[in-house]
Amino acid sequence: MELGIGIGWRPEIADEVEALAGVDWVEAVAENLCDGHLPDSLLRLRERGVRVVPHGVALGLGGADRPDPVRLASLAARAELLGTPLVTEHIAFVRAGGPLTASPRLEAGHLLPVPRTWDALEVLCENVRIAQDSLPVPLALENIAALITWPDEELTEGQFLAELVERTGVRLLIDVANLHTNHVNLGQDPAKALDELPVEAIAYVHVAGGVERNGVWHDTHAHPVTAPVLEVLAELRSRVDPPGVLLERDDAFPPAAELAGELDAIRATLRRAAPPAPAEGPRPAVRGEGPPPAAPVSAGTRDRTAVAQTALLSALVAGTPAPEGFDHRRLRVQGRALAAKRADVVAKVAPELPEILGDGYRAAFLAYAGGRPMSGGYRRDALDFAEHVLIAGGPADPVARRRLTYWWQDRSGARPPRRTTRLVRAARAALVGK
Repeated sequence: MELGIGIGWRPEIADEVEALAGVDWVEAVAENLCDGHLPDSLLRLRERGVRVVPHGVALGLGGADRPDPVRLASLAARAELLGTPLVTEHIAFVRAGGPLTASPRLEAGHLLPVPRTWDALEVLCENVRIAQDSLPVPLALENIAALITWPDEELTEGQFLAELVERTGVRLLIDVANLHTNHVNLGQDPAKALDELPVEAIAYVHVAGGVERNGVWHDTHAHPVTAPVLEVLAELRSRVDPPGVLLERDDAFPPAAELAGELDAIRATLRRAAPPAPAEGPRPAVRGEGPPPAAPVSAGTRDRTAVAQTALLSALVAGTPAPEGFDHRRLRVQGRALAAKRADVVAKVAPELPEILGDGYRAAFLAYAGGRPMSGGYRRDALDFAEHVLIAGGPADPVARRRLTYWWQDRSGARPPRRTTRLVRAARAALVGK
């Protein structure tokens, strides 16, 4: 399945993406698409023959729990709606706690690395098989960037991915920016990882920008693609001709001309790094296709995985002691990054909050996040934060306090307010703001 050159579709750059020349396909974050309805921009792209691939971020297939049937059904519905040739997700865990540990459910709001151990591999493989059985199209999984590494790992990243493909037949989405991130942050060699992983299983490749601060590489998706990331792409291209390559950008969106320039740089890198053309023939079969059925993962294996992941996530978001063997400094960096991302995403899903609270929003949110781990999605987090501020007697400005109160009341009911109620409240808020 040839995809070609693509770009991540985001609402903020929908017009620019439509206008870009030479874009063969786009990728959209699955959780940002509504059930049964596509944005007009994606409909126009599909009418032009541009493929749309849904990219999930919330399944948490590397977590100790089996995949949530509701989330799987939602991803399957989006695949059907888009008529996509495949769907993608991440090799990561995003939540922990709950029944397996008899502790509160914690949400990371971010992709966290699974330990590269045989136990974690067994859990991941069973979760992947469950997902594959629930989806109408093939699944591909992405390697993630990490600030931290687990102690006592038993496999390298390449070995872990190779075992995953061998046992499940799943395809791979290789993010070369993430390989570079792990090189800077964890000392892992991208070339070695590429040598070890089954490159014939690659469905497509991600390329994205980031920035280095104080010796730590931050995979921001908000900066231009750097030369070292393109060098990793060249390493990959010297080994295999990937069916697709996609440019990701999630924030600080540049003008269309800059996006076009980055796509041109990707094309030039692929041309320059291509080895001499082999004799014509089909792509090699994916190693591991049609694996034999595997025995169910034991409860003990899932329990051990759950305890370990819960201890790590609790240390990152709830301030509990760091699990033995972890780098405490790295955990602090990761914890601050998680809190900062929460603040940024809540500001996007509820832009009224930074508008109402002004310059005090970020400090207030980070103080709240330090003592209140996220237990639901970001919209729930926004409501909980607003309630926290109000209970604490804030904001100090009475007009801002009334506006925040009305905002919270509008959204905290069991069901959305009727249209008449919304109009009345909007008029009241406008009067308050005068």
